[in-house]
Amino acid sequence: MNEERSNGKGIVVNEERASIGKSIVINGELSGGEDLTIEGTVEGKIELHDHVLTVGVNGRIKAEVAAKSIVVFGQVVGNLTATEKVDIKEKGSVEGDIVAPRLAIADGSHFRGSVEMPRREEEAWTGDRVSSRNNDLVRV
Repeated sequence: MNEERSNGKGIVVNEERASIGKSIVINGELSGGEDLTIEGTVEGKIELHDHVLTVGVNGRIKAEVAAKSIVVFGQVVGNLTATEKVDIKEKGSVEGDIVAPRLAIADGSHFRGSVEMPRREEEAWTGDRVSSRNNDLVRV
């Protein structure tokens, strides 16, 4: 799906955005070079290091996830690693550990796991996770 938006300078930017419909089931590894919305079921591993992953209200994820930003409206079981932000929306559910410099958890959402919030200047990709020098960890 292509989405057009203004960049604020009078230029229309055409963004690539992919989606996985609610009747689709994927088992295995998923990676890509564009933003992705999942309304179906994915089990395994998801890597979108420079892009946004949105788990729609019908989305059911059982996976290790790494992306620039992760927005959860549906259900996720597995660890989430984001270089910018994780956002759990109202009625969204996450069961797993989160590593991200910013985290938003809306009223009415569900979260069970731990949170590590590295300072942005201390971030470094190390394999599948982002780590910080001092590894500040908060148990929720």
